[in-house]
Amino acid sequence: MTRHTVNASILLTDLPVLERPGAVRDAGLDAVEFWWPWSVAVPSGDEVDDFVDAVRAAGVQLTGLNFFAGDMPGGERGIVSNPERQDEFHANVEVVVDIGERLGCRHFNALYGLHEPSRDASAEAETARANLTHAAKAVDAIGGTVLLEPVSGADAYPLKTAADALAVIDSLDVENVKLLADFYHLAVNGDDVPQVIADHAADFGHIQIADSPGRGAPGTGDLPLTEWITAAQQGGYDGPIGLEYKSDQGDPFAWLRH
Repeated sequence: MTRHTVNASILLTDLPVLERPGAVRDAGLDAVEFWWPWSVAVPSGDEVDDFVDAVRAAGVQLTGLNFFAGDMPGGERGIVSNPERQDEFHANVEVVVDIGERLGCRHFNALYGLHEPSRDASAEAETARANLTHAAKAVDAIGGTVLLEPVSGADAYPLKTAADALAVIDSLDVENVKLLADFYHLAVNGDDVPQVIADHAADFGHIQIADSPGRGAPGTGDLPLTEWITAAQQGGYDGPIGLEYKSDQGDPFAWLRH
């Protein structure tokens, strides 16, 4: 049976962040994942404690957490490749590892960052490799994996296909950086999702889904998500399926009950 984990940073946004794990439990699900829950790389200790306590009190498992990705509402998509923010990223890694250790979370998504025309692309790539290596070694201490994700909707984001992300992963000298296969992003970017699954399913670090067009719940668009999930599982993927879609329905999980 497929286990689903709710991305509570894109779903349940009508609730305060700390109430969302409980809402996931009340919906009959037992796992959550989050983008970075704060607007800064290093929140206060009390803020971290409150987040940890909220997840524990809800009785759900935190299956995934993003590293700090900059000003996401303002359009940023990660700081991994930004040479000027390396210290900030390293400081964030320490907090991520602490949360992962306390909550038993072992998968951590590192958004690569946008290419800045004023910066040399090779310098960005070198910074990204150094930061991904640093993060991978840090989370390895708790048995963790760093995820690297192709993203749609941001022209300046360099990783648009699975091959783009895998080329970065293959350039690293660590073993615990894996592809985050977000079927929505891959499909919207024109990637050959069935081929990606056939070639790499056993090595996926995580799967996330939304339908297209619209990035809504499964069944609201025309992507064969059930078919792709089945193929990935038959190909060796045995992790949860991240629900990372938008919904304005009263019950955003109604499709699961049908």
